[in-house]
Amino acid sequence: MLSVIIPVIDAATTITDTTHFWLDSDVVGEIIIVDGGSADATPELAQLAGARVVTAPKGRGIQLAAGSDRASGDWLLFMHADTRTGPGWETVTRRFISDPGNHFRAGYFSFALDDFEPAARRVEKVVAWRCSWFGLPYGDQGLLIHADFYEKLGGFPSLPLMEDVALIRKIARHRLEALPALATSSAKRYKQDGYFLRTIRNLFCLGMYFVGVPPHYLVDLYEGSFYDSSSTHNCC
Repeated sequence: MLSVIIPVIDAATTITDTTHFWLDSDVVGEIIIVDGGSADATPELAQLAGARVVTAPKGRGIQLAAGSDRASGDWLLFMHADTRTGPGWETVTRRFISDPGNHFRAGYFSFALDDFEPAARRVEKVVAWRCSWFGLPYGDQGLLIHADFYEKLGGFPSLPLMEDVALIRKIARHRLEALPALATSSAKRYKQDGYFLRTIRNLFCLGMYFVGVPPHYLVDLYEGSFYDSSSTHNCC
């Protein structure tokens, strides 16, 4: 069974559609919504829509870890709340998880933004280049991984930011596969901040993390985008 795990906070306006999107798929066995302390009706609406609801302290890494602890599936798919997989994702997912050789491998989808602007295409190309050359897909591309492999890697660390980078860096390049389907995320933050400035800020945060700056010092710089329930993607 495949368990889809999504961290949220104050997502009452979208959580029903999000839950139905995943549960309408015949490849998904359960969806686990991990609420980080919503002040609205997010947990109640998610449960009514058919999700398993887990509560955890606010913080994406903490929430993802809490969701994985409660998952029943042999396979886990970690997604962001504002991300939707595109046509063909069920076929490629089913093919990946049915191959015994992928028991200790992980897959991710191709990054896309829901904006027709040329700037969005440029960001997508940068992300594709980063994944190809450095093997660094981020959380807004999803992470499909067997529960045994996830446990062997130590799972998501309890970080407020860069939790996806921390986990991905533990996976050898030959154990990562780019799955031929899109994961389309909201471009809201890019449009608010400007594509150029948002990209530069994201890359700066990533560089600071790589040189050893603790992630909790970077949250304010990153402007806490995780806590905007309509824009939960990480650095690109």
